Amino acid sequence: MYRQTARTRILDAAEELFSGGGYDATPTARIAELAGVPKGLLFHYFPRKIDVLISLVDERTLVTEHDVEEDAPAAPGDAAGALSRLARRMPLHASPAMRRILFREADTHGSIRDRLHRLNAEIIRRARFALELARPGGRGDAARLEAAAATFAAVLLYQESLCQLTGHHIDPDAVAELIAHALG
Repeated sequence: MYRQTARTRILDAAEELFSGGGYDATPTARIAELAGVPKGLLFHYFPRKIDVLISLVDERTLVTEHDVEEDAPAAPGDAAGALSRLARRMPLHASPAMRRILFREADTHGSIRDRLHRLNAEIIRRARFALELARPGGRGDAARLEAAAATFAAVLLYQESLCQLTGHHIDPDAVAELIAHALG
């Protein structure tokens, strides 16, 4: 139990420090200090500093099948409802701090950029699937559905960054309505 708790405290400390000053500016000694663990224990769990970052991002931005169960199937003709339900059922396991880390570190760490790419692709896949279920035999081609899904994914994934930049919160339900209206 102590090890699991210590590991979690290390990741919590790293999340706080990486989101504040960035990965490069955060020494491992400071992570250990904030986590309340010996530096050697940090290296027991994470042999290199980059392993802390990779584990943090992989574990705290994970979207699993369990997260988005098909318990509320899309109603034909209700594309906005399908997207809204998807947004509510898709916890990105990413706090505002984690989202700051993702976007800050993606520029300099390929593994983080890859994780962000995979997360974006998964959200697009799920949004496209929800739209396909809501629009059986509907007009519009695959390219339009892909563009609609990508737009919705951008809102879900980037909303925290946009809020930080502009101070405005984006309502995923309003975006769902816009997308559904555009699809006709």
